[in-house]
Amino acid sequence: MEKNDGEAVSEEPELENRENVEEPRVGMTFNNIDDIVVYYREYGKQLGFPVRKRTSQKGDEGELKYVTISCGREGKYKSKSSNVLKPHPSIKIGCKARVRAGIILDGRWQINSINLDHNHDMSPTKARYFRCHRTISSYMKRRIELNDRAGIRLNKSYNSLVVEAGGHENISFLEKDCRNYIENVRRLRLGEGDATAIQTYFLNMQAQNSNFFYAIDLDQDGRLRNVFWADARSRAAYKEFGDVVTFDTTYLTNKYDMPFAPFVGVNHHGQSILLGCGLISSEDTDAFIWLFKSWLTCMHEHAPRGIITDQDKAMKNAIEIIFPNTRHRWCLWHIMNKFPSKLNRYKQYEAIMYALQSIVYGSLEKVEFEEGWDEIIEKYELQDNEWLAGLYNERQRWVPYFVKDSFWAGMSTTQRSESMNAFFDDHVNSKTTLKQFVEQYENALKVKVEKEKQEDFKSSSIGFDCGTHYNMEKQAQEVYTISKYKEFHEELIGKMYCDYVSHKVNGANFEYQISEDFMMEGKKKRLYFKVWLNEDDNEVQCNCRMFEFRGILCRHTIYVFLRHNIDLIPEKYIMRRWRKDVKRCHTRIEINYESYSLAPEAQRCHKMQKAFDEIKELANDSDNKCMIVMTWMDNSPIGRNIENDVSSIPNASQCILTPLAARKKGRPPFKRRKSQLEQAVRKKQDSKKKKQESNKKIKSCGNNTNGEKELNVCN
Repeated sequence: MEKNDGEAVSEEPELENRENVEEPRVGMTFNNIDDIVVYYREYGKQLGFPVRKRTSQKGDEGELKYVTISCGREGKYKSKSSNVLKPHPSIKIGCKARVRAGIILDGRWQINSINLDHNHDMSPTKARYFRCHRTISSYMKRRIELNDRAGIRLNKSYNSLVVEAGGHENISFLEKDCRNYIENVRRLRLGEGDATAIQTYFLNMQAQNSNFFYAIDLDQDGRLRNVFWADARSRAAYKEFGDVVTFDTTYLTNKYDMPFAPFVGVNHHGQSILLGCGLISSEDTDAFIWLFKSWLTCMHEHAPRGIITDQDKAMKNAIEIIFPNTRHRWCLWHIMNKFPSKLNRYKQYEAIMYALQSIVYGSLEKVEFEEGWDEIIEKYELQDNEWLAGLYNERQRWVPYFVKDSFWAGMSTTQRSESMNAFFDDHVNSKTTLKQFVEQYENALKVKVEKEKQEDFKSSSIGFDCGTHYNMEKQAQEVYTISKYKEFHEELIGKMYCDYVSHKVNGANFEYQISEDFMMEGKKKRLYFKVWLNEDDNEVQCNCRMFEFRGILCRHTIYVFLRHNIDLIPEKYIMRRWRKDVKRCHTRIEINYESYSLAPEAQRCHKMQKAFDEIKELANDSDNKCMIVMTWMDNSPIGRNIENDVSSIPNASQCILTPLAARKKGRPPFKRRKSQLEQAVRKKQDSKKKKQESNKKIKSCGNNTNGEKELNVCN
């Protein structure tokens, strides 16, 4: 937290339009001590000096009898700095200005003595910089907290409040006050320790929804080691979209350098969707085993059919142990991105790169890839490159031809995980605590949910004019979500680049050879594809394997279908995952974990703010309505004793009080006779009370802590 340093003040003319606070005088009475402090603080702000409650004195029975409120520059400062050459700043200069008050018989407080002489200059325009005059209202605190939870930087949040107030001089606190408040909220919102705060946070989220899942791993000393959590919506979404996931830990860490490990899938709009998150203390096999076990338990022991990661060996070992039947593949982008650093020592580096990229992306047959790879290794004498040899041995994990035989929802990289990491990166930094880090899961989830809802709305409400006259395009528009319709439309339009080459017939089975023209690095190229069609059941397959990989028919199969007058997509080739007419259970689960963390004061502020906003909207269209609202506010009992005047507020809800005890029918209540001991105690208490009342009537003098004589009040 930032320290409140001493502020030097200089002489300035007083403000002409400031609020007029009466000067203190002996005999002024107040209802309680708080009223005296508030009054003298306002007086100090008006003149330009700080105020603090310095001393208080209690009577024999422990009741408060006297209080001294002094100028904040009273006393001598003793530096606690360990370095005498760098003393801490202070505003104390021994000012003697003060007021002293005591309690009187009717329970009120009265000023007994005053000293209004200050030994320093005062500046009303700079009074707002003193700590005692800096306060943050409940409304402002709520605004600051909401902005902080939304990831808005504190300086921007403060500047917005300054603009709203009409300038720095109209706001009652400084930016460092906001920073101190937010840091205190972050640290103490749910507990003292970071690990304890996480556990409490998770328990509260679970109380909001019993399907919230979390797991915490501790070491032998009870220290936090690994964390995993997934909310109810993510668990429900896993049933729909948990067949293939990406998992990556290479991007983001927090204050404790714990890698962030999100499990990310793809929803029916092709958007990334969170399926759980983890924070791990290390990237070894044991940590990954614990994390994968926790995730598997969370998802009712249903392992994904496919998972995409980087080339981490520890991760690979853990997946083989926990997900033995899951297809594991590596991120293609990470591998191709390593080519320059691994091959730049060769003279023919550029030629090698081009040849490898061509064989990796262009191979449509197993033999084509393996023979092409061997040819490159031999031509450029790469036999001694162990890294390339290792890649070839693991070719089933990353080469497109070897992985496209199964469904991956179009994912070939861990880019989904990295984009999710990038989202979190907007909200956290290297100093982010675990508690704050976990909280950002809510923000990420809410944003993703909102984007999904927007796409659901568009898919159900917005239509497009078909670009072609083919019935299958109209069919795709009716069944697919917008994003998947656009993918199909692109393939349908891409049919124009395809052409018939030849075909073979064996009964109802057809084998077509289709050519496709496309541009690569500014040059026109032509590739040839094979499409197999069974005319009896409209079974089709292309060696580009786009449908197997992405779930959308490719342009080559569309070309063959239309050639055979099949103008509708067979139902078997419309995946349920891409349909917009499917009712998915996760969409009915709302995300609302914020309300539990709000203090009662914040909840009341939030409720009133919503009501005030509605009133402002109703009265904002005319000066007359605005004047009615302003008049009501001026005449409202808010400034008086609201507890006694709530009933006078127009349309205010009446408080329901505890009912009075109803008198029962029958004989009068029995009055128990007191014992002799009780009578003696009561007699002693009455005698003591009479003695105290008698003493209050005697006028006497009392000494304060500085030896100054003060007049007591008697009536």
